[in-house]
Amino acid sequence: MESITISDNAVKHIKSNLESRGSGIGIRFGVNTSGCNGLAYVLEFMDATFDDDVIIEKDGVSVAVDPKSLIYLAGTHIDYVREGLNEGFKFTNPNQSGQCGCGETFNV
Repeated sequence: MESITISDNAVKHIKSNLESRGSGIGIRFGVNTSGCNGLAYVLEFMDATFDDDVIIEKDGVSVAVDPKSLIYLAGTHIDYVREGLNEGFKFTNPNQSGQCGCGETFNV
């Protein structure tokens, strides 16, 4: 199964937010059932890992993914981008077959 990758920009943004927060070892990346297309990406701060987590590390930042989400996320690249006045995480997921018009949910 392909690994999840994370850009240097995303690592810098996560590190900055963890420093502002004052605690945490990284982020938890997963999917939840949601919206008009069925799945939505979920990112949250992580203070500890679980035994069955798959851990991706880059430059001192850990990204944990639960095995159930990994099925949908294998091969995904996480980036942090600024496009005009907007900025945020951008996910390039080779498993994604479509997304809703607002870009908030996707399907595989």
